[in-house]
Amino acid sequence: MSVRRLAPDHVQPASFAFDAANENWADRQIAKYPTGRQASAVIPLLWKAQEQHHGWLPRAAIEAVAKKLDMAPMRVMEIATFYTMFNLQPVGEHFIQLCGTTPCALRGAEAIRKVCEEVIGPQSTVSADGKLSWLEVECLGACCNAPMAQINFDYYEDLTPENFRALLDDLRHGRPTKPGPQVERSCSEPLGGGETLKDAALYDGTAVGAGDWQARIADQRKAAAEAAAAKAAAEAAVKAAEATPAAVEAKPATKTAAAGRPKPSGAGQPSSASQDTPAANGKVSAAAVKESAKPADATSATAAPAAGEPDAAAKNVTAPALPESKPELLTAARDGKPDDLSLI
Repeated sequence: MSVRRLAPDHVQPASFAFDAANENWADRQIAKYPTGRQASAVIPLLWKAQEQHHGWLPRAAIEAVAKKLDMAPMRVMEIATFYTMFNLQPVGEHFIQLCGTTPCALRGAEAIRKVCEEVIGPQSTVSADGKLSWLEVECLGACCNAPMAQINFDYYEDLTPENFRALLDDLRHGRPTKPGPQVERSCSEPLGGGETLKDAALYDGTAVGAGDWQARIADQRKAAAEAAAAKAAAEAAVKAAEATPAAVEAKPATKTAAAGRPKPSGAGQPSSASQDTPAANGKVSAAAVKESAKPADATSATAAPAAGEPDAAAKNVTAPALPESKPELLTAARDGKPDDLSLI
């Protein structure tokens, strides 16, 4: 980032003050912010001060803005030296900012730069008549019409050494100029004119939107509303018919119960378990209760193991524990060679 310093003392004015119109404008800007937040207006006030003082900011203007906003002068100085929109050196009546970034460079910005050096002189110097000065800047966002330059507040695009030299001469002598493309181009259209929407029928109403299109759209909306009303009436009639007593009686009951119920607890459970689950027929007989109260036969309760499976006693046998052993510790490489990592 380039260092930005104030202009030398011999070109600095002794004082600065807003004129009456700009003073009133500055007060309106400050009034936009709450009490104690007037410092938020520092950039607009600096911009207006630069506009009043022939396009550049002297030290006296920076100090005057700081005093008006009750800010430390150094804080305002930090802002003025940071933003390149503020010119800290004198500029010409027509300040030319030439874009030198890639799109413009590819389209001939270097040739435009040479014209500036020949007609005006080095960067940041003002021509002898005070009319012109120039500076190379970063992208100004008009890449479609490169190369280009901003002169004061206007863009001049599609520059060539010839038309740019003529433009500078017109500016110097006060002749009117035409901002925008300097060739036969409309805005950012392709050179030679646009290539789309050439068929007038697309927008003159002869094809698209032909006839009484407003009445046609109104009829379509009316038909859609009538169809929606008819559908709603039919649905209401069906619901009303289903709500009659005869329709309610004829409607089959919804089956909510399960087809079967779980059986009572098995005989191996405690006697009270016979009451845990209702019988399949909804009743528990006295014989079933008596049968469930009998203690379970230990012999019958223990199921015989299937063929080929070990019995319970065999399953409960714990295998003898293997003695623990410490891993082998190496004091030297195996066989005097490093380990083969591919075997890991």
